[in-house]
Amino acid sequence: MIKYISPTLLLLFLCTTFYSQDINYSALLIPVELKENANAVVRDNSVEITIEDVNKMTVKKRKVVTVLNKLGDVDAVISESYDQDTKINDLSAKIYDAFGNEIKKYSKRKFEDISAVSGGTLYSDSRVKYIDYTPVSYPYTLVFESEYETETTGFIPWFFPVNGYFVSVQKSSFTFKNPKEIPFRKKEVNFENYTIKTTNSPSELTYVLENEKALKYENSSVHYREILPKAIFALDKFYLKGVYGEYANWSEFGKWMNEKLLTDRDILEESTKLKIRKLVEGVEDPIERAKLVYQFMQNKTRYISVQVGIGGWEPIAANLVDEVGYGDCKGLTNYTKALMDVADVKSYYTIVYADEKRDIDKEFSSIQGNHIILNIPNKGNDIWLECTNQTMPFNFLGDFTEDRNVLVVTPEGGIIKRTPAYKNEKNLQITKATINFDEAGNLKATLKRTSEGIQYDDKFGYDTFSDEELTKIYKSNVWSYNNNLEVAEMVINNDKDSIKFTENLKINISDFATVNEKEYLFRVNVFNAINQVPKRYRKRKLPLQIVRGYQDIDEYIIKIPKEYAVEYLPEKKEIKTQFGSYEMSISKLDENTLYYKRTIIILAGTHPKEEYEKYRSFRRTTAKLENQRIALIKK
Repeated sequence: MIKYISPTLLLLFLCTTFYSQDINYSALLIPVELKENANAVVRDNSVEITIEDVNKMTVKKRKVVTVLNKLGDVDAVISESYDQDTKINDLSAKIYDAFGNEIKKYSKRKFEDISAVSGGTLYSDSRVKYIDYTPVSYPYTLVFESEYETETTGFIPWFFPVNGYFVSVQKSSFTFKNPKEIPFRKKEVNFENYTIKTTNSPSELTYVLENEKALKYENSSVHYREILPKAIFALDKFYLKGVYGEYANWSEFGKWMNEKLLTDRDILEESTKLKIRKLVEGVEDPIERAKLVYQFMQNKTRYISVQVGIGGWEPIAANLVDEVGYGDCKGLTNYTKALMDVADVKSYYTIVYADEKRDIDKEFSSIQGNHIILNIPNKGNDIWLECTNQTMPFNFLGDFTEDRNVLVVTPEGGIIKRTPAYKNEKNLQITKATINFDEAGNLKATLKRTSEGIQYDDKFGYDTFSDEELTKIYKSNVWSYNNNLEVAEMVINNDKDSIKFTENLKINISDFATVNEKEYLFRVNVFNAINQVPKRYRKRKLPLQIVRGYQDIDEYIIKIPKEYAVEYLPEKKEIKTQFGSYEMSISKLDENTLYYKRTIIILAGTHPKEEYEKYRSFRRTTAKLENQRIALIKK
């Protein structure tokens, strides 16, 4: 039986609860509009940075976040990092339930203390203090406070008030105190679309953002970093792990880095130099010499992270990498550069943002990036080498570091360049197959699939898998939409010279066609049906972005059973749009042989939100064509 509770009694209960607890932490007080599309609500996020001197910075943080559901746990991380030149002065956390009742309390001594990096790291002085809190119910509120001081002023925390999609902000404040008025630079990004209150004086700068609704992610959108507000800072004079620096532009930064972090790190033993000279002896083309050196490095080394002291920024000496046979991205790249010098190939240490596609900001010089690659100038057609992957082809970066601004460090200074882009037709997959159907609806096929560009990048790791592992990938991933698929034979070839990956397969699929007394029906596109339709949005809010684009060409020779004849062949289809094109044709070679060809091209680009529905219409039409079926009748 459900008893009636009067509004007066309910109000009295809530008021009593609020009166006995800190009312600010009750989830019931969050404005309704801030809960819309939100997994978490940042109630108060305050960061206060004080630049005490060129080599001393204090950072105070206080974050109050209410987590509405499990997906919001990512916005309630309880951790603080430190190392040998960073001291944590204060650390505490409290957890409150939906009504603002305190249910957990953690002092500094209750925080776990572990290495900040994974087991793949050989050694590291980077550590983290954290609490692994498991919620018992939602919503809950975290109050997390910390304070640390550090000698390193090369990295100043950014003002980034909205930390992604599905999180709203009640209040976020950022204060930059500079009592000694040390010269610094700042850059404000995407402020124009947000109401950010700014106060500025010679010694103090403050930003405040309030009541910002959660931004909902939409398929094929731009990355949130491109649209959310942020402010970044850099001191003209700074201190980094025992090394002082000064710069005001990328040229000066690159010169500082070359002199302070790279000089004398390229020394090699004479025995190693002799090996390299012998390796390239008689090879006149510098690019061919570079290929030999790159292969030598790949065969000799393996990747392992090393982060001790300035090791987070300075590479391990080349002779040490040569001796032990391992290193991180900095050490392996610097080692490869040293080997190239011996082979008389000019190359440069290069800073990049890896994985997530981000640019080094060419307009604002500061310590940026998270990875190192090698640049070889080549008369305007530069060579780029990934030195941490022992199987990557020469002059191929893949989606890990392609198509982004990078900083090339030269003795003369830093230079912003852009890595090559793999877009549209460069990301090519060609599939040719001969398909034989029997009278019962089973098919046997011989198939050759060749991949280039990012489609090569997706597959070249296949040659490290066992036959069993690769068969599982084909059945559960590549062709999961084909029931009863079996791989009878496979031969794969990773051609690193031409950067092409080729798969030769024999495939059997039982009961592929639907057979009854009246007809014999089968889907024509057996091996590359792309039939996903983009999600519909009644009111699209974000621009459409197609990141890379690709081209797929499929050609099948289809042998049908002699007992059957083709009843009807679909007309040729051609579709051309600003987003790409689609062509499909089915023709008869003889009474029992069909020829199917399909070409789809998707073009990279960013389009206004108003164009999304046109793109969806294009993909919806092509998805229908991907499911095109042929009906046969008995003779």
